[in-house]
Formats: sequence, structure tokens, C-alpha cells
Amino acid sequence: MISNSVNLQEKAHWVWRETLEIHRRAPETRIASSLSPIEIFVALYYGGVLRIDPTNPRWIERDRCVISKGHGSICMYPILADLGFFPAEELQRVCKAGGILGGIPDPIIPGYETINGSLGHGLGVASGMALGLKRNGGRQSVFVVSGDGELHEGANWEAIMFASQHKLDNLHLIVDNNSISMLGFTDDIVSHDGLAKRLEAFGWQCVDVDGHNVLDLQSQLLNLKADLNGRPKALIARTLKGRGVPGLENEALAHILMPKADLLDSLLDADDAR
Repeated sequence: MISNSVNLQEKAHWVWRETLEIHRRAPETRIASSLSPIEIFVALYYGGVLRIDPTNPRWIERDRCVISKGHGSICMYPILADLGFFPAEELQRVCKAGGILGGIPDPIIPGYETINGSLGHGLGVASGMALGLKRNGGRQSVFVVSGDGELHEGANWEAIMFASQHKLDNLHLIVDNNSISMLGFTDDIVSHDGLAKRLEAFGWQCVDVDGHNVLDLQSQLLNLKADLNGRPKALIARTLKGRGVPGLENEALAHILMPKADLLDSLLDADDAR
């Protein structure tokens, strides 16, 4: 299990900066979607939540982490490199010929479990993993990180009902609830108001948390993982899409906008000077 004595808040800021650097070199990456879940991934991978071995990414006893919002996980690249899943030199080759890190990740990247280009399917895949592990007597946990816009797709709600019926208390859904989908605010499309109560009505245990408070995220995830009560778990993390980038943060069309290079340069220069 990874359980470093790192300062999680400082690590989250480092990941934010590295994510901007990657987008500066590879502007085809989805930057806004990758800024909202940074603290979620930092809590999972540095906070002692996931049981993993970077030297053996397919270790049979590992916890599984399914990144359903694959396009929004470019911030995972520096984390995986930092932990030793692959050489840090790969960060210089994102979306470049010969590199393993694409604009949409796939399992060629050590540390990724599934193909995540088509949104809305991660929870179903994770539910199957959780059921298989449980029936085989395994103690591994399964985590799935989903965007809130994905919950507009019916396949997720089939998985939500399935997980509850089969008492998959080893399954943990983390919703990056940044309130913006591809073409606007989610509440203007299909509202997520009262999401926790909706999930609880299907038999899930739910926690609502500030998705940028990395220490709270760590604490809640550890508590949920330890609570084997026959109920699947959901952590709804309230986040800001495009966090920390003017013109992107909480902007309705943030998903498809690309900040100009000079803006990124100024943000990185200001960070250097702080």
C-alpha cells in the first residue's frame, strides 16, 4: 500500500502545476476536466487509500481504480510517473509519436485498468470487477472515478441498481461533481440536485465532501473503505472545473476551451515567484 508521509496539499499543488505543463506541451489534452479531480487522485494515490505496487501494476492483490472519466485524468500522468509506474521522461512525450501517454488514456499505460474513451461505462465495469473479487473471496477494493456528466447516461443507473442488489460493499464510486458537462452546466441538462439522496434511495451509502479538501477526501475514503456493511459507497466530491485557470474555472464551456499559451506561461511564472 502506498502511504507516504508527504504533505498532501503541497503534492496537490505540484500536480496542478504539472498538469498545466503537460497541457502547455500537448494542447490537445482536456485541461479543464483534468484540473477538477486533482485532489481526488492525490488522496487515492498518496493518502494510503489504494493498495497498489507500482513495480507490479498487475499485482493480483491490488485494489482496482477505474478512471471512468479518462479524458479528464491527465493529472494522473505526473502522479503515476512520480510513484514509479513508468519513467518521468514519458511526461515530455504526451500525445507525441513513440510515447505511451495519449490525450485519452488506455491500458497501455501502467496504472490504468480499463479503456475509458467512451464515457458512462466505468461504473458498470467496476461493478463487475467488485462482484468477481467478492465471489472469489478477495479483500481487494474497487474504486471508480466518474464525472458528474456521465451520470446522465442510463448504463450508470443500471450499475447502481446492480451493485446494491449484490451488496458490493467493496465498490466505491467517486463523483467528480464539477457541475459542468461537455456543453454546459449539468443542472441545465439533467439536474443532479439531491444526488446523495437519489443514490441512498437505491441502497448506497453516500458522503458529500469538498472535492478540493484533500485531507477530508483522504479521511472519508479511508472510512468508507473500512466500512464493510453490505452497501456500495459513493463519495460526491464538489469541485470546480478548470480550477485555478482564469477563463476556465466554472465556465459553462470549459470542457471544450483551450487556454492560450501565454496565459499558461503567466500562471506558471506566477507560481514560480510565489
